[in-house]
Amino acid sequence: MRGHLHVNNSASIGIGSLIIFIAMILVAGVTASVLTQVMSSLEQQAMKTGQETIADVSSGLKVTHISGYKFGTKISQLAIFVSTIAGSSSIDLSQSHISLSDTNKQVILDYTSTCYSGSVSSGLFSTINSSNLSSSTYGIVVIRDIDSSCQSTTPTINSDDLVVLMVNTTSCFSGIDTRTEILGGVIPEQGIKGTISFTTPSSYVNTIIDL
Repeated sequence: MRGHLHVNNSASIGIGSLIIFIAMILVAGVTASVLTQVMSSLEQQAMKTGQETIADVSSGLKVTHISGYKFGTKISQLAIFVSTIAGSSSIDLSQSHISLSDTNKQVILDYTSTCYSGSVSSGLFSTINSSNLSSSTYGIVVIRDIDSSCQSTTPTINSDDLVVLMVNTTSCFSGIDTRTEILGGVIPEQGIKGTISFTTPSSYVNTIIDL
């Protein structure tokens, strides 16, 4: 009788299974590496977003008082008293701007270091030369700055500081007449803005007008 050739396929099947197993391990490893990178990126982005959100909520400015100076029949200057809100981080006023509108015209004002005073002298509205302020700039007069953080080139305010932002409304609106609604805000680089909202009285009796 002739011998029969016996073919054993078990070894081939075992090698095939091993190759598939190794491939699955490699795929799982690559997938785990990608997932780790994605999770790390998401974690960093979430932390950054969280920090920015906290800064937006916990930092900001508040307008404590507004006074006007009458020249002729209109208000020619505004003095906007501002400080930081409770718990706020330091705010750089050189990166902050003022938005003002008299319902007919809106202006955006940026700080100019050419109109700065570290203290009040000769009266609030005479301390700096307001004629140097244009329809796009405002100046700063420091009222209280315990740590001397608010300087002309780096006007940074923090807790307990009080400064006045000076605006030439003659340049902005040709002066502010009686019964005029003024809206706007002092908007920091990050955080809550200080709201400006008032209506001028029906007549200007005094030179200095509380608004």
